[in-house]
Amino acid sequence: MTLQPVLIAGEWRKSVHEATFTAENPATRSAANSDAYPVSSWADCDAALTAAAEAAVLLRTTPASQLAAFLEDFAARIEGAAADLVAMAHLETGLPVRPRLAEAELPRTANQLRQAAVAARTAAWQLPTIDVKAGIRSALAPIGPVWVFGPNNFPFAFNSVAGGDFAAAVAAGNPVIAKANTSHPGTSRLLAELAFAAVKHAGLPPASVQLLYRTSHADGARAVADPRTAAIGYTGSRHAGLALKTAADAAGKPIYLELSSINPVLILPGALAERPADLVNEFVGSALMGCGQFCTNPGLVLLVAGKPTDDFIQAVGQRFGSAPGGTLLSKAVATSLAASVQKLTAAGAKIVVGGESGQGAGYSFANTLLRISAAQFIRQPEVFQTEAFGNVSLLVVAENEAELAGIVDALEGNLTGTVYSDTRGADDATYDHVVASLRQKVGRLLNDRMPTGVAVSPAMNHGGPYPATGHPGFTAVGIPASLRRFAMLQCFDQVRANRLPPLLQDANPLGAWRLVDGNWTQDPIGTSGK
Repeated sequence: MTLQPVLIAGEWRKSVHEATFTAENPATRSAANSDAYPVSSWADCDAALTAAAEAAVLLRTTPASQLAAFLEDFAARIEGAAADLVAMAHLETGLPVRPRLAEAELPRTANQLRQAAVAARTAAWQLPTIDVKAGIRSALAPIGPVWVFGPNNFPFAFNSVAGGDFAAAVAAGNPVIAKANTSHPGTSRLLAELAFAAVKHAGLPPASVQLLYRTSHADGARAVADPRTAAIGYTGSRHAGLALKTAADAAGKPIYLELSSINPVLILPGALAERPADLVNEFVGSALMGCGQFCTNPGLVLLVAGKPTDDFIQAVGQRFGSAPGGTLLSKAVATSLAASVQKLTAAGAKIVVGGESGQGAGYSFANTLLRISAAQFIRQPEVFQTEAFGNVSLLVVAENEAELAGIVDALEGNLTGTVYSDTRGADDATYDHVVASLRQKVGRLLNDRMPTGVAVSPAMNHGGPYPATGHPGFTAVGIPASLRRFAMLQCFDQVRANRLPPLLQDANPLGAWRLVDGNWTQDPIGTSGK
């Protein structure tokens, strides 16, 4: 068994560690490969932080074009190594090679890196603002070393050393210390090898990208609170994320968390009467896609009682029961999913179909549909908003539209909220009533389509009120907005012209869009086009 090295201070080196772990193939419940990975001690974290702090100083004066060149080269290297990356990710996660990994997630990852490169070059993400008369100028600038903690369900697109948080932090001019998800350490190692090669080719400081595989919980909390840490990006479980947040908050460190979401879907009576078969197909496809292991999976469906609702539940139950079971990402995911279903049923949820472990390859759980009344939900809203991460959905049936509105009022924060309504306007009054409350509970509001999937668009918000994320004003997807999480606002008050950064100089040598005396312009200050 080969013990893999960590990447620290521009060197693949032996870890200072006390334990090791291996990656498991969840489809076979056996080792994914013959490699072992270290559980780094504080010595590794300390060395990585020291190197990152030194790299951050150099990156402050590194041209944005150099950062962009790194991101573009890294994207090309990922595409060139696609076969090896996909094969490794498939072994470690059980996710299908096609279309999921090879045709969807890996191309998206390369695209994100290229979008981040464009943002770095244009500098518009920095929101340069100039008050000529007052002599005050400001812009966002790199914040410093960033820890990125990646999730288990996206081995490429949210990977700690290649995904959206990584791309945003680097494009903003920061070094990244990547803490790999332990479900896919081999995939993260391959990506880090490509990233480090691109770092050297671009001439960036060697510690611009570093990789650790696992730490103790205590060392993780210590790392995010360390004086050398500037910010943290985290995607994963609520429990682990909040533990890191407690440590980061105590030290005054900004931490951006994506935690959990059940993504409520409201199907109004007119929509169900108008197109019942389409709604069954859309919901089943979304709920069972990827065995339900998407952060935007529709885990809660709100309906109004009546025969169309009864027919919908019966049809969905039949489809859930006949659909093949999928493979969950890990033993931990399977254990957590079973515990969530047990908690929901103990509180009174009735099983429509499923409810048992198994029925799929490796770690698996039967496709499960649960049902409760609106009155039950409103009595225990916290319990019935327990996230069941996987192929499980809870149906809540209201007796009338007033009860439906009561459910919406009791919702916690979510990444998404969806409303299906009659296309001819029969549900418009109800829509207006419930959306007034729903709009404040979700980061992204959808109409007449399931929430699964997150488009990499500048207008996208992949965020939302707690507990979906730790802060409702920021997004983990959507460039350039995602870059601003990893920046500090720097103000220059009466600073001499020759001491201003290029972005804020009168001549505007970067040709950036700037807000000058209340008007957006690319013109130099003092020209006729001012």
